[in-house]
Amino acid sequence: MPDFTVREYAFISIAYEGCPKSTLDHAYISESAFEHLCELAASFSKHGAKVFELAGRRKIKLDQYVGVIETKCGTRIEILPKYMEMSGTDDQSIIQQERRLLQKMLSVSLHLPYREAGAANLNRFKQSLHEWIISQFLASFERLVQRGLRFDYNRVQEEQKFLRGQLQHVKYMRQSPSKRHIFPIEHDVYEVNRPENRLIRTALEIVCKKAKDASNWKLAQELRLMTGEIPRSQNIRQDLRQWQSGRLLALYDEIKPWTELILGEYMPVSTSGEWRGMSLLFPMEKLFEHYVAYHLRRNLPECKVKTQHAMEHICKHQNSNIFKLKPDIFIERSDDKNIVMDTKWKLIDQSDRSGRYGLKDSDIQQMFAYSHFYLEHESEVILIYPYRVEKFNRPLDEFEFRQTDGAKLRVVPFNLDEPENFKIL
Repeated sequence: MPDFTVREYAFISIAYEGCPKSTLDHAYISESAFEHLCELAASFSKHGAKVFELAGRRKIKLDQYVGVIETKCGTRIEILPKYMEMSGTDDQSIIQQERRLLQKMLSVSLHLPYREAGAANLNRFKQSLHEWIISQFLASFERLVQRGLRFDYNRVQEEQKFLRGQLQHVKYMRQSPSKRHIFPIEHDVYEVNRPENRLIRTALEIVCKKAKDASNWKLAQELRLMTGEIPRSQNIRQDLRQWQSGRLLALYDEIKPWTELILGEYMPVSTSGEWRGMSLLFPMEKLFEHYVAYHLRRNLPECKVKTQHAMEHICKHQNSNIFKLKPDIFIERSDDKNIVMDTKWKLIDQSDRSGRYGLKDSDIQQMFAYSHFYLEHESEVILIYPYRVEKFNRPLDEFEFRQTDGAKLRVVPFNLDEPENFKIL
């Protein structure tokens, strides 16, 4: 089945004879794949997550989720963030740049040990997000095998014609006389069968089935042959809880998040018991928030940067606080001039004065509440939106909250291509 690449808010329709060619903003897929997406949409709606919006009997509109969806029939849909302008830009160039951005955001948000080096990786962004995750997992696994897998002692109970370890006297005494020459024994075996290895092996089996890139498929098969003695995990959740860390297992730190990513199959809500392939979906609002916070910590080492800092409430009800105020980013400064920030994954236009630049009333009201409860109107609050070359390339003029002693709101752009230069002080 073919793979499709689209962007946020794209339309997905059922293909028909003579339909247009699929683009980044409108894909035409098979009827079976479309029905699977409709089933997913209904499942998500029950849990309050809006990933798709039905735009007719034969059309779906995507929302602010990015990642990969694999349907029952094998159709794979890659959803990229929408932040580049389409006019005059080659589609493949847009795909590569937006894939690169998404990979960086995922690496930061999920604390993935992402590293690329050497000429062999010059074309890495031509791979889909799905294949990129697979390639990172396989590279980590290959390094682990080269350095040596960790073994562990496992207790084994068996019956043998010789004594080894500890004899189970009760069982032996209860045996019939015809089995007196058989000894029920219990002993430890030093083997590769431990929770970490079982989980990695299970993830490798998934990768062997899902990899479409030739180099990924070849490496996966080689690793499969090299680690054939490792059994698969029979209880993934239990083995994940038993995954150990420490000096002796430091080599496993790199592969753990990739293994969890493949086994966990990130989706906005739990749909356990249903087939969903290797589907990975992430909310862009959260990815953007974590990405901005990460670079603020790097660019402002003298400040303490906190995310989802929920310390204040709007109301009191029956002698207890209620309705938390939870700003995306709270910057604690040594001079007590703290700053509250909110990130918004939305494209605004600095020239649209009549349309209030695309700012929402609810966002401004929310920032006023942050200013009052967290800063007592003594410092500034900041709204952060993605940078746009022509539409939003400089901070807007400051907004001053009325009936306050000079409390101000700033609206600033965040350049996704040059995050290391972002500073607000």
